[in-house]
Amino acid sequence: MSLKITEIERIVVNVPFTPRCEEWNAREVWQWRISEVIRVVTDAGLVGYGETLPHYTWGRVSEEAITRVKGRNPVDFLGDDSLGAGLQMALYDVVGKALDVPAYRLFNLPKVRDWCPISWWNIDMSPEANAAEAQEALSKGYTSYKIKARPWFDVFEQVEAISKVTPPHFRLDLDWNQMLINAGNAAPVLIALDKYERVAIYESPIMQRDVEGLRQVRQKITRPIALHFGDPPFPTVARDEACDGFVIGGGVSAILRQGALAAAFDKPFWLQLVGTGLTTALSLHLGAVLPFAQWPSVNCLNNYADDLLTTPLEIAGGYAHVPEGPGLGIEIDEAALTRYKMNPPYELPRPKLLLTVTWPGGRARHYATIQQCWADAANGNIPAQERGARMTVHKDDGSKTWADLYARAQQSPVWDCG
Repeated sequence: MSLKITEIERIVVNVPFTPRCEEWNAREVWQWRISEVIRVVTDAGLVGYGETLPHYTWGRVSEEAITRVKGRNPVDFLGDDSLGAGLQMALYDVVGKALDVPAYRLFNLPKVRDWCPISWWNIDMSPEANAAEAQEALSKGYTSYKIKARPWFDVFEQVEAISKVTPPHFRLDLDWNQMLINAGNAAPVLIALDKYERVAIYESPIMQRDVEGLRQVRQKITRPIALHFGDPPFPTVARDEACDGFVIGGGVSAILRQGALAAAFDKPFWLQLVGTGLTTALSLHLGAVLPFAQWPSVNCLNNYADDLLTTPLEIAGGYAHVPEGPGLGIEIDEAALTRYKMNPPYELPRPKLLLTVTWPGGRARHYATIQQCWADAANGNIPAQERGARMTVHKDDGSKTWADLYARAQQSPVWDCG
């Protein structure tokens, strides 16, 4: 096929979150509002689009990558993960349009599903906010919800709050990002959570490198454990049966390779590709041809007030329909790209927030950043998952009391035991 790339444009946009996501994302993932859209134009007048979240991506698009493909046939670069997320995605989009086939046809694998399981996602929130998100998820066609389980929130309260407002078939995936640390902490928590009907999967409950700890925990619980693919190395996981399935992400070639390895050992997985409607569309094309992409994908689409598409992706009954149009099968909302276009520097200032975690008995600990919370959790400096834990977020109220406590917390987390 004779085709030549004539133009590549970067369009950086600041896409608003929904109000509730804006409130909670401000602590940790406020930079996810920034999306770099890559527009690729060919000599045939075809246009392809891709997306990178520059502050959360498996690969940024370098100037070298743009120079390397410009003037060349995009077909020659399919599967080249070194191009970065947005540029690789745009090439699949434009080649699919040139051949008049959906992107999944370019992966050289048979299609196994027309609808892919998909999950709602949020950063850690209060139980009340989680419940409100779950209700919204149901109204938008979702039946699965991945939440962040954290030692500064009572995960049992979160699960119970969500359970009260959802039907029995609604499912929860709980992600600790290893914050339970070890099997001794994790086993009683997971055994207790096993009793909740809606709990479906536990992701990275303890250190992923702790293969023996993971095996011990798996022998005591009834729900599957998911680990990020590659940590520990896949041969170790397969040999020692450290988990039940995987979280898979990255470039197209990496995903197809990891998906094939998981399938060889009958291990299900979910695809984790984060972004607006563009990235979600690519995830659906990959899910269409990967037989063991059986767990609901995590794309975080629900966090955005605008999907950047003229027509939303179709989601119903917990599944998203695979687009059948050429390329990614979506139409970009050019007006939205203009509306949200961002000028450099492509970075948002860190919100100034005081984070207070309380536990029963009048114990409290104050933090100036969420990174301090992560460090305390990783170092075992706070209870691993104590019931009654709650984080509250305090914006600067202009008072001397707030300013003094924030200044102290910037130096080191502050204990307050009443």
